[in-house]
Amino acid sequence: MPLLVLIGVALVVAGFALRLNPLVVVTVAGIVTGLLGGMSPLRILDEFGTGFAGSRSVTLYIVVLPVIGIIERFGLQEQARRLIAKLSFLTTGRLLAAYQLIRQVTSAVGLYAAAGHPQTIRPLVYPMAEGAAVRRFGRALPEKVLEKIKGHSAGVDNVGAFFGEDVFVAVGSILLITGFVDSTYHLQLDALQIALWAIPTAICAFLIHGSRLLYLDRQLDRMMAGVPRTPAPRPQAAAGEGTEAHR
Repeated sequence: MPLLVLIGVALVVAGFALRLNPLVVVTVAGIVTGLLGGMSPLRILDEFGTGFAGSRSVTLYIVVLPVIGIIERFGLQEQARRLIAKLSFLTTGRLLAAYQLIRQVTSAVGLYAAAGHPQTIRPLVYPMAEGAAVRRFGRALPEKVLEKIKGHSAGVDNVGAFFGEDVFVAVGSILLITGFVDSTYHLQLDALQIALWAIPTAICAFLIHGSRLLYLDRQLDRMMAGVPRTPAPRPQAAAGEGTEAHR
């Protein structure tokens, strides 16, 4: 019976592999896990409510989205593309590798919320990575290439934050590990020691994933080899800039 609750993990893996709605997949997996664990429907509902009330920070996107929309409306993405077009030494892979280093270092010193998908990836990092590829190839990018750049841009934030935050001794994951082990196995774990042992793990993560990001440039070269040359679209003027004709 204790092993039956692992069916919930299998449901999550299968749902993500089939690209179903993540919210629905996680909810169904949670309900199935609770029922297999002998919990009543009311208890499951209570656990969902308790978990949501204890993680209210997940709703911060409601505040962030209007801000991102406003700055994008006034041309933040276009300015990011123009900036990256002037830095000829930066390729898509090098840019993402540099961002991973910055993300890991800031997370390691406790600035986990200083960056993220809504704050930096969507309005800044992805447009700059796309702009670097457009500058390098000198033509419009096909949808397949854009999706690959978009996926690597989102993934680099996950890797950098995940392997960087454990270096910070006061992060919630370390406190959870020490609290669980101390209360369950009656051991005395030192949070500082766990944080120190996370440093070589973070270094290995940067070297391994950074190599994958540098290899991304070669992958993009192969993907663009058979693409016909079409001029890249000119960036639109940001709101309020106007054009010479309008003036």
